[in-house]
Amino acid sequence: MHAVLFHVLLALVVIIVSAQLLGVVFRRLKQPPVIGEVIAGLLLGPSLLGRIAPSVSGYVFPSAVSPFLGVLSQVGVILYMFIVGLEVDTARLRERARTSVAISYASIVAPFLLGACLAVWLYPRYSSHEIPFRVFALFIGISMSVTAFPVLARILTDRGMQKSELGLLALACAAVDDVTAWCLLAFITALARSETGRVLPTLALTAAFIAAMFLVVRPIARWYVRRFHSMAVMFVALLLAALATEFIGIHAIFGAFLLGVVIPHDSEFARDVARKLEDVVVVLLLPAFFAFTGLRTQIGLLHGASDWLACALIIAVASAGKFGGSTLAARVTGLDWRRSASLGILMNTRGLMELIVLSVGLDLHVLSPTLFAMLVVMAVVTTLATAPILQLVDNTS
Repeated sequence: MHAVLFHVLLALVVIIVSAQLLGVVFRRLKQPPVIGEVIAGLLLGPSLLGRIAPSVSGYVFPSAVSPFLGVLSQVGVILYMFIVGLEVDTARLRERARTSVAISYASIVAPFLLGACLAVWLYPRYSSHEIPFRVFALFIGISMSVTAFPVLARILTDRGMQKSELGLLALACAAVDDVTAWCLLAFITALARSETGRVLPTLALTAAFIAAMFLVVRPIARWYVRRFHSMAVMFVALLLAALATEFIGIHAIFGAFLLGVVIPHDSEFARDVARKLEDVVVVLLLPAFFAFTGLRTQIGLLHGASDWLACALIIAVASAGKFGGSTLAARVTGLDWRRSASLGILMNTRGLMELIVLSVGLDLHVLSPTLFAMLVVMAVVTTLATAPILQLVDNTS
């Protein structure tokens, strides 16, 4: 036990130092630091460290460490999704409801449909027949549809756009996108986890849970945050919400996210909770998630031109669907072409949210390790491309 604890602590030291160093590098490159942290996790896995220094990789990340990193990463993601939920400003969504909902749904539907069509070609090549095609196609669709709300917010802040009309619209669209995407993920997870006879009960329980959160828990949360500030009660509620969705048959992150959404965004309690949790989650637990994802990502599984062509096709379809759907919808709602294109570029940001979705797919065995690696590459490339392409559009306007 002492030897395992030693290696867990050593692994965490290596993970945090690597994440911080690459985060600084990417900040200087005018990229969100989280991208550097994601890439640090990939570099520590078999894609690089395990390939060039297998003995070092085996010493720092022995097999006994993986279960502990897995638990830490899951706790980190649950807490992170709760924080993301706290940052969803429902009042802002109502102010821009018509425009943001139209653009968000277009930015989900277009890549979702394109992804489902691409699944017809991917399924016989990269999936097992043990996974029903409908589940595989739905999961490929949702993996193309995600927008990373926190990363997008960081890009807007770095560029001083967070309070501009375009920035506020982008944040509103991304928030609607997040809520919708996680509801879809809950639906797809229910299909993947349930036997045929259990799908409808699982979906019914999911709908009942969502209704209870908004109709019962939300009024209680509003009353509570005006009078009390107990972190213990909040943690119990968070764990119960996560436990409920895990029991229902969907992922624990959905319960955590939804609890964050129903807590008043502008309350002192919400700001205090986010402030206290954020440092621990961002500095310690999320790098553990990135490293755990990196340990399960094997870029070396992409052999030959055919696999890399498939990876390039995934990137192209994901980008075309997200950018095209968002841009056209923005233009229809009244934005000019430049601002519409800028919004489409911003909505193509995926980052951490995509990795969470992909990790769920890998855990459910919907994604093969090879396809998982391709989709991770897509998440990194589309997120890395956001800031420089947005700068290019601004410079040419």
